[in-house]
Amino acid sequence: MNRNLIFLSIALVTWGVGEGMFFLFQPLYLQELGASPIQIGAILGMVGIAMSAAHLPAGYLSNRIGRRPLLVTAWMIGTAAIWVMALANTLPAYVAGSVFYGLTAFVAGPLNGYTTAVRGKMSVGQALTLVSAFYNMGAILGPLLGGWIAGLMGLRGSFFFAGGITILSTLVITQIRAQPVEKTLPTVDARPPRRWLTPRYALFLGIVGLAVFVMYLPQPLTVNFLQNEQQVNIRWIGVLIAARSLGVVLLNLTLGRKNARYAYLVTQAVVGLFVLLIWRGSGMLYYLAGYLLLGAYQTSRSLAAAQGRALVEDHEMNIAYGLIETVSALAMILAPPLAGMLYAQNPTWVYTASLAGIGLSLLVSAFFMPLKAKEVL
Repeated sequence: MNRNLIFLSIALVTWGVGEGMFFLFQPLYLQELGASPIQIGAILGMVGIAMSAAHLPAGYLSNRIGRRPLLVTAWMIGTAAIWVMALANTLPAYVAGSVFYGLTAFVAGPLNGYTTAVRGKMSVGQALTLVSAFYNMGAILGPLLGGWIAGLMGLRGSFFFAGGITILSTLVITQIRAQPVEKTLPTVDARPPRRWLTPRYALFLGIVGLAVFVMYLPQPLTVNFLQNEQQVNIRWIGVLIAARSLGVVLLNLTLGRKNARYAYLVTQAVVGLFVLLIWRGSGMLYYLAGYLLLGAYQTSRSLAAAQGRALVEDHEMNIAYGLIETVSALAMILAPPLAGMLYAQNPTWVYTASLAGIGLSLLVSAFFMPLKAKEVL
């Protein structure tokens, strides 16, 4: 394995531990701070806005200054934001830290580009799912620690421990080396600028946006549903979140080796099974199975990036990845407020809406996802 890929993987494992200790517990902590389901949905939508705002600038800057500076900056911003959340005593202060943390989502494009460039003999799909698997190895341990600490000290205590771990992760990420900055080809053989932003590529982005929206819709308030409606305690919720990360690892390592287009369809169907198990299940075995299957959501994000990579040339990769992440983030802006409104009316409505949407998304993806001869496997 390439030296840079080793350091990147270590940084992602440790970041997965730190982020896993608090990230998916946030709806519960917002509830503790006095937010209603509709307010929680609106706040998570605000975080989604922050997540979407920096993707395209990050793709542009990757082509100008390289990917390493953006990776290091994202790690530093993320660590500072975690400490803001840990030290916050009020809902507005916490929301400010959470939105600040959302800005670090711009790391996705440069991270995918950096990984693609150092993948060696691996396919793009294998490399992206492998790196995601390393992050989620850490994210298996993080929620277990976070749930355990929350049971002893309250949810706020988890943020302090997470902030310490992400400092370590930031030190590791500084050890990766810079890559040559890829320039748009200046010769007569170069394609016209933005030629890849065609109706065909726009269709691809629309399909990805729809899939992310319907798969993400049930996720923001499921921990609240389990705690409030099914009386699952905080430590068991930590176990469930860890099961999700284990599912990401297993599904990345299996589906990442398959044809990206067809594996993408499988991941959507698997997330549909998660929705069904949470909605109709009754007991921890059902919920554990559901959260294990929820790992397919993250796998689908890597597979979407792999398919998008197959539709562009090398010098277009950074902005192409940034566009995919921007569209995904836009879907994640819209989903939480809708989830909050549905939950406030009836906690189960969010699951019925998601199942119907996933069915539609599967049909659209199967019949309209663009193909290319250079299909990434």
